[in-house]
Amino acid sequence: MARTLQKTNATTDDVKHGKAVLEQEIKGLKALSDSLDGEFSRAVAAIASFKGRVIVSGMGKSGHVARKIAATMASTGTPAHFVHPGEASHGDLGMITKEDAVLALSNSGETSELADLIAYCKRFSIPLIAMVRRKGSMLVEAADVAMVLPAIPEASPTNAPTTSTTMMLALGDALAVAVLERKGFTRDDFSVYHPGGKLGAAFITVEALMHKAKELPVVEEKAPMRDVLLTITAKSFSCAAVVGKGKLLGVITDGDLRRHMQPKLLEKTAAQVMTKNPVTIRPKALAAEALKIMNDRSITSLFVVENAKPVGILHIHDCLRAGIV
Repeated sequence: MARTLQKTNATTDDVKHGKAVLEQEIKGLKALSDSLDGEFSRAVAAIASFKGRVIVSGMGKSGHVARKIAATMASTGTPAHFVHPGEASHGDLGMITKEDAVLALSNSGETSELADLIAYCKRFSIPLIAMVRRKGSMLVEAADVAMVLPAIPEASPTNAPTTSTTMMLALGDALAVAVLERKGFTRDDFSVYHPGGKLGAAFITVEALMHKAKELPVVEEKAPMRDVLLTITAKSFSCAAVVGKGKLLGVITDGDLRRHMQPKLLEKTAAQVMTKNPVTIRPKALAAEALKIMNDRSITSLFVVENAKPVGILHIHDCLRAGIV
């Protein structure tokens, strides 16, 4: 009984401490959001305008965050990579060109390992953007643009970097996405940088996968069913779009053919056999949305419509081949 009680008390304390950390970090993120100002916008404008790369650097915990920021930027259309400040002092400064910019992270702003990197930026007029916690620090004074984090206490009783690194990480995300928006980086662009990943597959649009032009199985509303059957057979989608004045009126599927199977089927027109108001999808919709529709409706093909006109057709196998599941 005593052991059970002790375990319950420990669990309660663990949850209490965990919540306290999260609440403190939430407080830091709220303060960070409230603090964003023109300096943040200057950093976004600067990064978006650079012809070269963003060199992200930091020491210790800030270095770990810097690596993640560099990776996020690189995957969202801003060429970036991480340079360790210690390695920079031993030859890696040569990796930084006059076309680049440096984003330096430091909690204190007095990180000695960044000194050579800062001096290099000053010597060759390389733009220096700072992400720092102390206003009057060496890094702030040297930076062309300085994003100063709010002075929110760390969540750890030992003052270990917790709230500060969470704010840095979030500020890096905000910076990357704001640059993405300013540059007009799209979902299609994103998929180019993630051709083999689930993340990239999630952003593939219907337009990128659909069959169009001569591949489309399209018949006029007054077309005799003999011609409709020939079109369905030739196009290999087991269906046909029925149009009038170029606009989609309905579809004819294998199911429609079975429902109208009778000796006089060939005497009918496409409009007499078609299913009206079929489910369709937009070209710019995500392919994952199309796959869900096909699974939910138990269909294998979906016509793509723009301005009421069929512009493509997507087969469920097109989604599966693209890695969309």
